[in-house]
Amino acid sequence: MEDDEEFIDFYALLQIDASCDRSMVEKAYRHLAQLYHPDHTETADVDKFQDVTRAYKILKDAKRRAEYDRLYEAELGQKPAAAKPRDDIIIDGSSAIEDAEAHEKILLALYKRRRERADQPGVMPYRIQSEIGCSDDSFEFHTWYLKSKGFIQITQQSELAITIEGVDHVISQSRAEKEKLLLEQSKPEAE
Repeated sequence: MEDDEEFIDFYALLQIDASCDRSMVEKAYRHLAQLYHPDHTETADVDKFQDVTRAYKILKDAKRRAEYDRLYEAELGQKPAAAKPRDDIIIDGSSAIEDAEAHEKILLALYKRRRERADQPGVMPYRIQSEIGCSDDSFEFHTWYLKSKGFIQITQQSELAITIEGVDHVISQSRAEKEKLLLEQSKPEAE
């Protein structure tokens, strides 16, 4: 950034957490660049396209990102969190349970979005991935599974959206949880 220009929060511009790794920067950029590209007739925005391209060029390069992070700290009075290292996936007995919990988190987030914005039910995949905090490979598995089950779909804007089957699944899971809670509350206390 030049000394005389106004500070721009590139992390906010790309809608990513300052602690994300390079692959998340790339995903955010690809999605936003496609969205704002001048060839995309419905959402074209040349200024935003140029801004996200500039942010990407700086944040993808480790040296330039470190320089930007120093400026970020000086401007905002806080250090961006260090990038989280990717852990190798270790499969053990609890992996299936963790996967089921991730699937439920994804479905609940998409259910909430569809309820709040029925006209725009899609959510950018990297935002969901960031919210549940999983690796690229793990997230690909989750989306493959949910898509294969018919619970989610990929929209024309390359966003994730819940399907009717997904909504039905969320509702049935919510009912089951409510019944379980009612059963637990109705049990007499052991003396």
